[in-house]
Formats: sequence, C-alpha cells, structure tokens
Amino acid sequence: MSQITFVIGGCRSGKSGHAQVLGEEIQGKKLYLATCEPHDEEMQARVRLHRQQRGDQWETLEEPVEIAAAIADPSGDYSVILVDCLTLWTSNLLLSSDKAPAVDAACRALVQSLKSARCPVILVSNEVGTGIVPDNELARRYRDEAGWVNQKIAAAADRVVWMVAGIPVTIKGK
Repeated sequence: MSQITFVIGGCRSGKSGHAQVLGEEIQGKKLYLATCEPHDEEMQARVRLHRQQRGDQWETLEEPVEIAAAIADPSGDYSVILVDCLTLWTSNLLLSSDKAPAVDAACRALVQSLKSARCPVILVSNEVGTGIVPDNELARRYRDEAGWVNQKIAAAADRVVWMVAGIPVTIKGK
C-alpha cells in the first residue's frame, strides 16, 4: 500500500467503506481519526453506524480541527491511520475562523504531517466542485476551500482513488 492514500468522491459513493477496507488490509493497530462534530440527532446516528461498521479493531480519536498534530503525534504507534473526512474538517476550520489563510495554513501543516508520518495514512474527502454554484458567499467559500484542500492532498498523496457508484477508480499511483 502507498504511504498516503486519498479517497475522494461524491456523497454516498462508497468512500468511507473503501477507505476502511484499505485500512483493514494492513495488519496491526489501527487509528480512525474522526473530524465530525455530531451536532444533531441525524449526524449522531451516522456516527454510531460508522462505529458499528468499523468494529473493535479500530481505535477512534475524535479531532475536528487539529488533525495534523493528531497524525504527527501517534503515527509511530499505529500500523495505519484513517482520516474521515477532510470536507468536514474544512467546514470546522471555516466555522472556527473567519480568515481563509487559516484553512491554507492548516492544510500545509497537514501535508507536512503526512510526509513525516511513520505509518500509512488514508484520507477521505468529498468532491464538492462538480455540483451547482452555491447561491451564497459562505457556501461558495466552502466549496472553494474544499477544492483547494483536495488539490493539495491529492498532490501530496502517493495514490488517489476516485469513488464512483461504489467502484474505486485509481487516478494516481498504483
């Protein structure tokens, strides 16, 4: 497996499931780095379902913003780290700061932590740029920031997998 694998696709395309399968192919201790902050009942139900699907072989760390530090600190203790997902992370960053450079700086820190990670890292993100142009400034800013984050992570990744209707299509690497 590549050191950095980036799994991207649309909503309900099978990204998280595929990333989990890739992580489970690696023997040893596994870390699931969750960026979601479940503020409502529907999102809490999604989180419970994801936990059930992962089972006991994954240790979970909930970290909505500081994922670069979370990857850098424990990477030697795990055989694989799965980050799910970068679009929620981008949203968390935007809502915690009114400055776009904060997202850019956080993404640069993430890329640095990925390059120095001592175990494979699998990252999941939504492709949000193939839909309609949002009708408000915050939504357009989010779409733009998520697109730039995705480009930077794809450039740093050894392998990029595009998920289409549950089918993984490798678009970079082997």
